[in-house]
Amino acid sequence: MPSRVLPYPLFDADNHLYETEDALTRYLPKQYEGAIQYVQVKGRTKIAIRGQISDYIPNPTFSVVARPGAWEQYFREGNPEGKSHRELFGEPMKSIPAFREPGPRLELMDEMGIQQALNFPTLASLIEERMRDDPELIHAVVHSLNEWLYDTWKFNYKDRIFTTPVISLPILDKAIAELEWCLERGARSILVRPAPVPGFGGSRSFALPEFDPFWKRVEEAGVLVSMHSSDSGYSRYSSDWEGKSQEMTPFQAQTFRMLGEWRPVTDSVASWVCHGALFRFPELKVSVIENGSSWLVPLLDQLADVYKKQPQGFLGDPVEEVKNRIHISPFWEEDMAELAGIIGVERVLFGSDYPHPEGLADPVTYVDAIQGMKEADQAKIMGGNLARLIGV
Repeated sequence: MPSRVLPYPLFDADNHLYETEDALTRYLPKQYEGAIQYVQVKGRTKIAIRGQISDYIPNPTFSVVARPGAWEQYFREGNPEGKSHRELFGEPMKSIPAFREPGPRLELMDEMGIQQALNFPTLASLIEERMRDDPELIHAVVHSLNEWLYDTWKFNYKDRIFTTPVISLPILDKAIAELEWCLERGARSILVRPAPVPGFGGSRSFALPEFDPFWKRVEEAGVLVSMHSSDSGYSRYSSDWEGKSQEMTPFQAQTFRMLGEWRPVTDSVASWVCHGALFRFPELKVSVIENGSSWLVPLLDQLADVYKKQPQGFLGDPVEEVKNRIHISPFWEEDMAELAGIIGVERVLFGSDYPHPEGLADPVTYVDAIQGMKEADQAKIMGGNLARLIGV
């Protein structure tokens, strides 16, 4: 039985699966064999991308994982004792079938009282950044992962679990082809990294007119664009300050990086209006997942100031466009009533990040953060808004 029963259905905007070791390679063409390997380092399994070992995810096999919600107290109270990340994680657990397969996951959702969920991959967030100088490889690995996702989870499992395929944009024609492949298999949402798009001639914004044919097709299909937190490549900038080259390692304490933690999503949302795609495609549906909402007000203030000085640089009012078009899944510890007052309750989405340690062990407890709101508004945040966006 769920820990509590709510008078409305719950649609979780942020669930995750844990991939198997062959998720990135099972369908990878022979010509890219060896681009992704699992290697042993001092008795531990690590993932190596083109021969470079990555510490981005401590245990990329996910055979043993942190317990769901292990960091709840950390986000609720901080870390006054200065515990290490390992101490904060607590005792790990063996991965269970519900983390790996849709059938057992559905049973677990029933136990937790979750009717529907957007389901995101975990390992996918390291792909694009570590292959940014090889766009062909990016597209090949992304498609290989999407084939594995569809083979294992489907993109629509019994109208309850909506696994979200990845779309990368370096080569426009390949991005459109990947989108069509996913649409043909029932995708209701696509995962687009909140970061500049890598390419043969350098990186550029995903919201430039170059990508309009892609966004036009997304708009026509009515699928939700989910900009989930990822490795957006900003560790390159913090490395300049630290005086050493280092990859993003989210589970290691790096105070300087933490100060700019929301810079990627800030820049990504700004790009939607500064480079105009949000104006050019008025029916496009965009959500920001697992990036919280603390970045929003500072960004709106900046946009208002720039718009006052250079209105001719925009296709419309950027502040109103962000407030009226971007859907946000805030962290449970943030002020959701305040957020709803800024962007409207129709654009606030419940997301638990289950089963990640940064998320909630019991997703339904997210409702505790909105107890002061009207029940009708709670129902929208906890599921109604996402159901409308997904079309179920």
